[in-house]
Amino acid sequence: MRRKIGLEELLEQAPAQQNPAPQQPAQGQPGPTGPRRQAPHTEFEFELPLGYVDDEGTVHRHGAMRLATARDELMPQIDLRVKENPAYLSVVLLSHVITRLGELTDVHAGIVERMYATDVAFLQDLYQRINSEGHTRAAVTCPHCDGAFEVDLAGGRLGES
Repeated sequence: MRRKIGLEELLEQAPAQQNPAPQQPAQGQPGPTGPRRQAPHTEFEFELPLGYVDDEGTVHRHGAMRLATARDELMPQIDLRVKENPAYLSVVLLSHVITRLGELTDVHAGIVERMYATDVAFLQDLYQRINSEGHTRAAVTCPHCDGAFEVDLAGGRLGES
């Protein structure tokens, strides 16, 4: 008889992926051929429009978000808070991928819950952009001169270089 198991139990049972040490070519044999691949950019700096205000009144605006993994996308699906309220999915998901917010390195769902809606919308857009397009730039058009250019959504204030 089969029994149903949850994602968490399945992930615990899965063997840890091990990365074996790279093998050195034997004496007299050529090394690997082809161009060396550069590691992908996996963490993106950002600046929140308003900033998170902690219990001491400190405003945290600068932070970093990493690329999401499949596990990051799957884990919220078994979270009871998400099952009770599907809108909570973005809170849980963002809390997994934000690696730093100001001086805070432990960004959890409680912190994301207490952010201003403007900042959460900004982070949702940033998450979507870096995980689907791989960058934080957006093409925009000036409403006055119809000039097209790119802006970096991750940081910097308008008018600053």
